[in-house]
Amino acid sequence: MRPLLRYAAVGVAAVALITAGGVAAQAALTRVPSEVTAGAYKLDSDHGKITWSVSHLGFSTYTGQFVNVQAELSLNTSNPSASTLTATIPLTDVMTGSQGLNGHLQTADFFDTANHPTATFVSRSVTVDADDANEATVVGDLTLRGVTRPVTIEVEFNQAGPSMGNTYKAGFDGEATIKRSDFGITYGIPMGLSDEVKLHLEGEFTLQQ
Repeated sequence: MRPLLRYAAVGVAAVALITAGGVAAQAALTRVPSEVTAGAYKLDSDHGKITWSVSHLGFSTYTGQFVNVQAELSLNTSNPSASTLTATIPLTDVMTGSQGLNGHLQTADFFDTANHPTATFVSRSVTVDADDANEATVVGDLTLRGVTRPVTIEVEFNQAGPSMGNTYKAGFDGEATIKRSDFGITYGIPMGLSDEVKLHLEGEFTLQQ
């Protein structure tokens, strides 16, 4: 898989759109995309997050996470390109391990959550890898601080099937890279805080009955 973002989601998200071909749903766990049950899914927010990383002045790679992500997936196994994903990321729910940094990220230097409390992702296309049906490229629009830019997510299908309590789930990982400056977030760039932000998405999506 390409070394970008190996969840939304955005997208997060966008992690759920990788299936190929469309055959009947299976009762057992499967790692074959064509065997996944088609339908409407919602992200299990307890098992879905976005981990981000940036270079901190060249001294270290700093990481944090967005939690409580909300996402909905319409999964079409007979025609994967018709699948869609939408995600909402609450920017106030960021975890860095530093209360000071958590607070700074809410200011106009970064997310400006007083005016833009959430980010959103809406998929526009899903393309399954011709050589590996377990991988797909998801392109969509990420809106952050009121600015919308296209983002490409490389997605990998993990498995699907009954989970605890026989709840049917499908799990995905995703990777992407964005530039903060594309969304008007330029704080620290001249000092060496990286413009480039790498995202790792993880998501377990629950089939809605």
